[in-house]
Amino acid sequence: MADATAAPSTAPSSTATTTAAPNATAAIPVSVSVNVPAKTNLTLHVGHKRAEWGGRHELDTTYCALGVYDTITVATKAPGSGFSLDLTGAHLGNLASSGSDMRRNHAVLALFALAEECGREPDVSIRIDKRIPVAAGLAGGSADAAGTLLAVNTLWGLNWPVSRLARIAASLGADMPFCLTGGYAHGTGFGERIESLEPGCERERALRAAGWHGRALIGAYSAELSTPKVYARFDEIGAGDGDDNHLQRAAVDLHPRSGEAIAVARMAGASHAFVSGSGPSVVAFAPNAAVARRIAQDWSARRAVDRIIMTDAPAYPSIHVTQQTDVA
Repeated sequence: MADATAAPSTAPSSTATTTAAPNATAAIPVSVSVNVPAKTNLTLHVGHKRAEWGGRHELDTTYCALGVYDTITVATKAPGSGFSLDLTGAHLGNLASSGSDMRRNHAVLALFALAEECGREPDVSIRIDKRIPVAAGLAGGSADAAGTLLAVNTLWGLNWPVSRLARIAASLGADMPFCLTGGYAHGTGFGERIESLEPGCERERALRAAGWHGRALIGAYSAELSTPKVYARFDEIGAGDGDDNHLQRAAVDLHPRSGEAIAVARMAGASHAFVSGSGPSVVAFAPNAAVARRIAQDWSARRAVDRIIMTDAPAYPSIHVTQQTDVA
């Protein structure tokens, strides 16, 4: 029932790290892979709907990246051949549906947006190795889009700063700008205005002191939960008393097992246990390894979740470049 955590490299930085093959000064990219982490919301305060944002709500949120990763690999295709998309993973959810439109995939939308911005044709192959649960409140789609922007930015030699990529990301979705950097961040607007909390800053130290770091468990479900449906339910019933995630009451109302998982984790000694974003996934932070094991055991014994992912936080994206020597 428990999943092993994916183990790509991470770095204590708010920007993605890059590694490359030898002879980088005389080489061109053949392919670029990005390991991009999931996100959760340590706090998620939901305000009024804004007509100018297409009916989206005002948000004030504290983002945290979790160390379970999707890997996005891109490579150049022949001119005029267009894009291709390959999805792999054990838990693809509705992404594996035969009726799924590849052009609506978040990674493909990101590729097209970047190609339009820089005046290039999107002749790129995209492979996504999915480990982040789908439609689970963990921003798996947003992570794939962010990973694609980072990867193609390197593949095409654009070398645009994250701030420029973030403007493209914000046009595609609220969580995407955060997924470019990982770590911790404060989000406002509809979630797209990002203030990264640099390692060692006062707010970052406060989060760590409050137990929002280190060992974490994700309780995942086979069921998916529609974000618009959760917001619609929130508009009807509001936030629960004392909930730092204002969507938690609505998510639990629609998916009661999430509420059971929160209660079980707290009884087992979790420092924090809450619905991740719009759910249904539950995240539990553990103060030590013994508590982490107890949470996992109790979740399994009570069948409070369908799948357990052992992870840690915060996490960061990393970029890996495969190159060949340019002998021309």
